[in-house]
Amino acid sequence: MADDGDLSKASLRWKILRKALDPRRPLPLCQNGPQPDLERVSRRTACGFNLISFEVVAGDDAKIHGADSVGARDVTVCYKLPAPRSTELLLTQRQENHADLRDFDVCNQYNIDNTGLVCPWPSEEVLAYFCLSHSDMFRSRRVIELGSGYGLAGLVIAAATEASEVVISDGNPQVVNYIQSNIDANSHHFSGTEVSPMMLHWSQSDISGVSNSFDIIIASDCTFFKEFHSDLANIIKCLLKNQGPSEAILFSPKRGNSLDKFLDIVRKSGLSFSVTENYNEKVFRQHCDFLNGNVSWPGYEKDHCYPLLIRITR
Repeated sequence: MADDGDLSKASLRWKILRKALDPRRPLPLCQNGPQPDLERVSRRTACGFNLISFEVVAGDDAKIHGADSVGARDVTVCYKLPAPRSTELLLTQRQENHADLRDFDVCNQYNIDNTGLVCPWPSEEVLAYFCLSHSDMFRSRRVIELGSGYGLAGLVIAAATEASEVVISDGNPQVVNYIQSNIDANSHHFSGTEVSPMMLHWSQSDISGVSNSFDIIIASDCTFFKEFHSDLANIIKCLLKNQGPSEAILFSPKRGNSLDKFLDIVRKSGLSFSVTENYNEKVFRQHCDFLNGNVSWPGYEKDHCYPLLIRITR
């Protein structure tokens, strides 16, 4: 039998689901203010590691900068890359705090999840910052991002690293539409880098056009759903170049035993990997501050919130 704490958390998560499915119905907790108990149990967060500053851009300003929102549910966000580049990237993304049931129809049709539409996740921010901090490793390389969501990390590489090609992929056709819009809005930053979106399902049997053709694969928070582990390991093995140095760079929290199970599949597939906890001084310092309560992040847990660096090679 679950203890009172578990029952309380389960009850709160049901309230989150109820609000997502029927946003017109108010929650009984703190109706006119923050929902601290909901923040405590929710894995979705507006918090992050504060590595890349951003702000919502008003509609008229977005159009001036060449970014048109995809629809009425969307908002344009300006991400300001830190110096010395100081590039501003405009990303169109969802702004709603409730689910659209049509999203789940697409998930069922394509056997995917809808996490790429929910919000930008902290691991994506860490991945983008890591790529920006190690820009030299991408120079003249062919790069693909898997499960990219709105594509922040891929766009950072395209705009700031002199990669020869960046493919930003996702298995959700709705997400790929956002990727295309965000590529179009930022194309003036790409210089000589070829940038394109791609609809790519990890279980896709025919990838003959891109098999064994990428120097670097990047992905963030893609190991949560265990039913996709084998497909993810297989697509990484199929996409990496056979000759010359190539690797996959993943950022993912442990999330119970999910990451360990994925890495066990990676090992059995014949690939090698390393896991690094302290890969950047600034990120690790922020992590420690969250753990110790020096900086507020409601519900922060190392197991679920702090992304580890996984590097996979042949």
